[in-house]
Amino acid sequence: RLQGPCPAGAEEEEEEERDEELLGAGGPRTWTPQEKLLHEARLKAKAKRRLRRTSSRDSARESLSEGAEPGPEPGSPKGRGHDRRSRMGKGRGLPKKGGAGGKGVWGAPGVVYGYQEPDARDPNYDEVAQGDTVYATVVPELEEEELEKNVQPMVLEYFEHGDTTEVLELLRGLNLGSRRHAVPSLAVALALEGKASHRELTSRLLADLVGRGVTPEDMAGAFDGMLRDLPDLILDTPEAPQV
Repeated sequence: RLQGPCPAGAEEEEEEERDEELLGAGGPRTWTPQEKLLHEARLKAKAKRRLRRTSSRDSARESLSEGAEPGPEPGSPKGRGHDRRSRMGKGRGLPKKGGAGGKGVWGAPGVVYGYQEPDARDPNYDEVAQGDTVYATVVPELEEEELEKNVQPMVLEYFEHGDTTEVLELLRGLNLGSRRHAVPSLAVALALEGKASHRELTSRLLADLVGRGVTPEDMAGAFDGMLRDLPDLILDTPEAPQV
């Protein structure tokens, strides 16, 4: 391998050779003023070059000691592929949610999840594995106004055909709930405004309702309510107390 002197070293050797020529092979001699000035200029230039080389070396050492650590190699595990910092220049590079609770993960250690109903829209939903499916029709409980709107036509039609079984079937399709006592009260109020035959049919209907849609307690509560509302019934039917 060929090696050559660096440019700075070559310049110094050349200057030394010139100095030797000025000094002479036999030892020091008397210099002319021009040679003396030339020699002093060379010494100053040589000192400046040494000063520049020394300062450049010191600055290089400081940059290595104070600068950031060299980045990882492209093939190392600490490369860009494993960097947690945001690619968009946002965030602090921390894992989202502390590494738990995200989509497709088990969650944080120690977290106990409750039972969750299977979702039919889930791709892994298996209808066969869910067992027998029971379908039930839920009918909301009737409000007071809705009950009167549904029961009053039933009683009026009953006055025409006189079939208590049909009335019972129609009442089973309604969710009377806690307002079962309102059926006898409404039937008696309509009978008071009607004929004597309507009152006879109402008596038969009340007898068939007990135990088949209305409890004895509901029937007693219906008559207690009608006795409390008797002043209002008299306004429509003056003979309501006697009837």
